[in-house]
Amino acid sequence: MDYTVQTLPPASGLSASVLSFLDEKFRTKENLAEAPSLVSELQAQCSDLDRTLTDLNRRLGVSLVDYASFSDRIGGVFNDISAKLIALGSSTRSHSSISDGGGGDGNGRAEQILGEELPALAKEVAKVETVRMYAETVLKLDTLVGDIEDTVSSIMNKNLRKNSSSQNSEELRQLTIKTLKLTEDVLTSVTKTRPKWARLVSSVDHRVDRALAILRPQAIADHRALLVSLGWPPPLSTLTSPNLDAGKSAEVANPLFTMQGDLKQQYCENFLALCSLQEFQRRRKSRQLEGYNWEVALHQPLWAIEELVNPISLVSQRHFAKWVDKPEFIFALVYKITRDYVDSMDELLQPLVDEAMLAGYSCREEWISAMVISLSTYMAKEIFPVYIGQLDEESVTGTRSQAKISWLHLVDLMISFDKRVRSLVEQSGISLSFQEDGNLQKISCLSVFCDRPDWLDLWAEIELSDAIDKLKLEMDDEKNWRMKVQGAVLSSGPEDFKSPAISSAFLRHLSSVVDRCRSLPSISLRSRFLRLAGAPMIRKILDCIFLRCQEAEGLTALTDDVAMIKVANSVNAAHYFESVLKEWCEDIFFLELGLGQGDQLRISEENNDSEGPIKGSASGIFDEEIEKLEEFRADWVEKISVVILRGFDAQCRDYTKNRRQWQEKSEEGWTVSKSLVVALDYLQGKVSVVEENLNGIDFVGVWRSLAAGVDRLIFNGILMNNAKFYDGGVERFDNDLQVLFGVFGAWCLRPEGFFPKLSEGLKLLKMVEKQLQDSLAGGEKWMKENGIRHLSVTETEKIARSRVFIS
Repeated sequence: MDYTVQTLPPASGLSASVLSFLDEKFRTKENLAEAPSLVSELQAQCSDLDRTLTDLNRRLGVSLVDYASFSDRIGGVFNDISAKLIALGSSTRSHSSISDGGGGDGNGRAEQILGEELPALAKEVAKVETVRMYAETVLKLDTLVGDIEDTVSSIMNKNLRKNSSSQNSEELRQLTIKTLKLTEDVLTSVTKTRPKWARLVSSVDHRVDRALAILRPQAIADHRALLVSLGWPPPLSTLTSPNLDAGKSAEVANPLFTMQGDLKQQYCENFLALCSLQEFQRRRKSRQLEGYNWEVALHQPLWAIEELVNPISLVSQRHFAKWVDKPEFIFALVYKITRDYVDSMDELLQPLVDEAMLAGYSCREEWISAMVISLSTYMAKEIFPVYIGQLDEESVTGTRSQAKISWLHLVDLMISFDKRVRSLVEQSGISLSFQEDGNLQKISCLSVFCDRPDWLDLWAEIELSDAIDKLKLEMDDEKNWRMKVQGAVLSSGPEDFKSPAISSAFLRHLSSVVDRCRSLPSISLRSRFLRLAGAPMIRKILDCIFLRCQEAEGLTALTDDVAMIKVANSVNAAHYFESVLKEWCEDIFFLELGLGQGDQLRISEENNDSEGPIKGSASGIFDEEIEKLEEFRADWVEKISVVILRGFDAQCRDYTKNRRQWQEKSEEGWTVSKSLVVALDYLQGKVSVVEENLNGIDFVGVWRSLAAGVDRLIFNGILMNNAKFYDGGVERFDNDLQVLFGVFGAWCLRPEGFFPKLSEGLKLLKMVEKQLQDSLAGGEKWMKENGIRHLSVTETEKIARSRVFIS
């Protein structure tokens, strides 16, 4: 038997890819033994390619036959149109010749052609053009989708075979993504220009969905396999020591930085393909959701970063299970992992994301947010249920101290972690993109409260209980009510509120609640938390000062100076709280909370129209509490004035009842009536106590209210009491009023202006007889001309008749 020896062609006649293939397969002499199996494998691949080529040729033939048939139909339609146009031209020419001869039937025929046949012909032409465009679009889309299905099938076949070239699979994947994008361009154009072709778009979307159902899982599976070959996730054994916060004590090699050669090229190509596929998916969803909430499609997490985070999260959770009672280790480990690998996101992966034209994505932010979300998910599933169980157990025994402390400690750790994470995002040197509530939730582990508002309510309840327990100890200490707050002056004004020290303690606890509220990632959560934890604290202190005032009033009816001082201190505290809250509410943080609360209340109002409008629907977060503080101050300032006025009335009763004294001059050696001196001394003593202990703003209210009361009291008790005023009595009454005005002159420049009835009554008494007689006949006109504005006609006439002139 003759054997024909076949020799390989010279190396110069082989392509670079063939030489590379031979070098890879036949590195040593031992590899020659594998030549038969290699030949069989190549023959099998050639057979597959031949079958694929045959199938493509068959499909191409069928498509060409269909296209030829369609072209014949289109050609027939155009021939028909051409014949009709020729007939139309001849008819027009005949019409022209007839019209030149003056034929009437020609005019009718021309009108019929121009009015009926020509528009109908135009519609037929437009319809044919639409059919042609539709057919071309269908053929183009069918070709593109067919190419997509073929390449996806090839990728699957190559992945099913062993020893298949990963490079060829990646090239096929890139080609598929490119074809997908071309298909999407056509569909986008069809959607905008031909909205009636919705069924065509839907059918193509259905076929693309089937291809993506294979392509994306396969791309992710290849990506995961590459990560495993890279050594990802890195070992965490050196990260789980108790000194996690001591800095980068034990550096761990970053597999993303240490990969080299073909492995690095394969990972970058696969990462780029995954990003390109996500960019295509985002464009596609934007088209499909046009007119709806399409922004959802633009804010999906970065798939490739999720694939980096998921294995790390699974490995970390094995350690988390040991640290349920020591959550500080959990937060420290997550922060260290996040910080140690964040640089590789900027330096290695961000350029790939930019190359894929995936706009609006920062690998640094995606890495950080993915780590935080994984931590939040674990806490919601494993940590919080344990702490809630501890609270439930202690509630049965009636003591919740330890569980409450553990809960507050956990929240402190979450707030601290969020601050560190936010600073890690800002270290990139670009402006922080997580400003809106929706994005802020991605980098906050406090976002666990977004899905569980009942946990937020529980936290607010614990926070309120803890703050009130601490406040109660300070409120029970009487020294805190006697001592004044040093420098209790607000930035909005120079007023000294003379507030007791307890107000400083209260504001310290309320500020703590507000600061913790600031860390919540949503305006609605912050508003809800402050309504549940902050507002009840204000109502608690208001109840406390109200109770102290009631006790003082009940013991001595505020006739004792000690009781008066106690009420003044309470009013000072209320005014200081009120002023601080008003100043806070001018801050942008509280303005946003008020607007968010207003939106929620307006929605509730629209849903409950039958119940009437809801009070405060456009108010700030603490407006209701501020209003109650204002009402409290107004009530007790008025009570202080009433108590002093009642005592003054008792002291000067003999003075107002003695009508004989107005018939004679003052007593020898006295410029003021003796019976009024005691009353004025009492008045001045009480007001001095109030002035010393009450804040300046409320003290003005006290003495002004007191002046108005004294004005009414003396006017009604003397001038309206049918007394007869002789010349000496008028002089005596004038001297008494000057002394009274002098008492109030310490607090204003023109005290007589705050005694309008007495001032005008004295003015009438000092008029000459002719003027008073004119007043009895002149009425309102005379009063207006003589500056009597605060007395009625009846009062004026009565005072005029009480004046006695001795000729």
